[in-house]
Amino acid sequence: MKDFILPDIGEGIVECELVEWLVKEGDTIAEDQPVADVMTDKALVQIPAMHSGVVKKLYYRKGDIAKVHEPLFAMEVQGEETEQPAEQQKSDIAREADPKQSATVNTGGQVEDFILPDIGEGIVECELVEWLVSEGEEISEDQPVADVMTDKALVQIPSKYSGKVVKLYYQKGEIAKVHTPLFAIEVAGTAGDGQSEDNAAPSEARSAPPLQTATATGNKSDRNIKFSGGEHEARWINPDKPLASPAVRRLAKELEMDLTAVEGSGKKGRVLKQDLLSLNERGQTERPVQQVDQASAQSVPGGKRTEPIRGIRAAMAKQMAASVFSIPHFSVSDEIEMDALMAARSQLKPEFEKKGVKLSFMPFIIKALSLALKQFPIVNSQVNEDCTELTYFDDHNIGMAVDSKIGLLVPNIKGVQNLSLFEVAREANRLVELAREGRLPNSDLKGGTISISNVGVIGGTVAVPVINKPESAIVALGKIQRLPRFDENDNVKAVNIMHISWSGDHRIIDGATMVRFSNLWKSYLENPLGMLSEMK
Repeated sequence: MKDFILPDIGEGIVECELVEWLVKEGDTIAEDQPVADVMTDKALVQIPAMHSGVVKKLYYRKGDIAKVHEPLFAMEVQGEETEQPAEQQKSDIAREADPKQSATVNTGGQVEDFILPDIGEGIVECELVEWLVSEGEEISEDQPVADVMTDKALVQIPSKYSGKVVKLYYQKGEIAKVHTPLFAIEVAGTAGDGQSEDNAAPSEARSAPPLQTATATGNKSDRNIKFSGGEHEARWINPDKPLASPAVRRLAKELEMDLTAVEGSGKKGRVLKQDLLSLNERGQTERPVQQVDQASAQSVPGGKRTEPIRGIRAAMAKQMAASVFSIPHFSVSDEIEMDALMAARSQLKPEFEKKGVKLSFMPFIIKALSLALKQFPIVNSQVNEDCTELTYFDDHNIGMAVDSKIGLLVPNIKGVQNLSLFEVAREANRLVELAREGRLPNSDLKGGTISISNVGVIGGTVAVPVINKPESAIVALGKIQRLPRFDENDNVKAVNIMHISWSGDHRIIDGATMVRFSNLWKSYLENPLGMLSEMK
């Protein structure tokens, strides 16, 4: 019996709805016979059988959501007695679907490909940020093996098995595809034939002579694969990606050197820093003439470098451009006297710390914002893409922009209207800690209804923020400054002032509404005791 794996059914599609089963358990079906109708976000698709045989198990019910590259149903294949594991079948499909394939043979179950699993809704690829293991290393089940970055967060990938890492299929900075092999592992406790990581290539490749360019049998990759060394050495080399650390690659760029033209003296031909420096001291004689001329032309002041926009930065660029070009922004600015709020925080801070929660000004600001939203629900609404419908949200899911190590993230606290000040502070602490490590789950990043950008925490005074589409409003908080102001008797006094700036969607929020909303929010912050009468 083997699992039928739901194949790719459209570019970027990772799941679909099971609309109708066209077969039932116990049915005998023929190859290419339609077995199910599924609905993607683009079309109704009919799924045909890959083999003839008997349907044994349907894994989904009508209306369920099925995942691409996951088992759809189980069947007993006609004329086949051996069972193929689901993971192996997924690996086979992954190899066919992606040109970056395994150069490893699974000999008697000894070596298995680790398939990069789903790492977030709608995510089909990620950047390999850092390998936490190396080839030849013994690892244990659930041990972290790699950090990868999606367009939303940094994700750590754990190993599914214990064993030895045989092959890493990506280098740092490369883009890995979901549901394709990430690395190969020799699983502990399985039968082996003594095959090492360096000869894990197909037999046709192992018999190739030194320095012969070859393509592995069964591998549809269009990469050039070379063999080097004597008769006892046969290793895979990607001529476009010589082995070198990020620091060495950076030095090579600075020296305008072509790493593929440098003979590495390190293990497995790895290019070391000394290799570059030695070559540079010899006048860079091994570099192509064109490369030397190019370096000479760029050695003058005013040099530049180009790098790809990926991960969080790419997602932010796309989101901000969509917001600016589709939402007519308008801004309202004001200043808030913070003295009363500072006093309230000083009183409550020790009590919060006893319970292990750090109390900043942000929980007060968030809770006051929620109280103001109750009276101005339009500010907590969202308009649809063609501006024909307006949706009001009962929950106040208030987002906080966080400057994390992987870029700008905006996690949100769900249902603030139902939380106490202590609960808001505890949740804010959790989100900020996870965000700064880049390890926020997708659920904390989705579903926001309004956002706060605190530029003051890093010294900013005034900012005009861009709305976090599809939300309708965002406020930027400046740093607190002690400034002179006149009192009611025209006497000058020192006051702690925070400048704030609102940006609103002018399609649904007018200026007068935004000013009234801001004034109410401001009144809660300038008189924290006034919030008590509104809290439940």
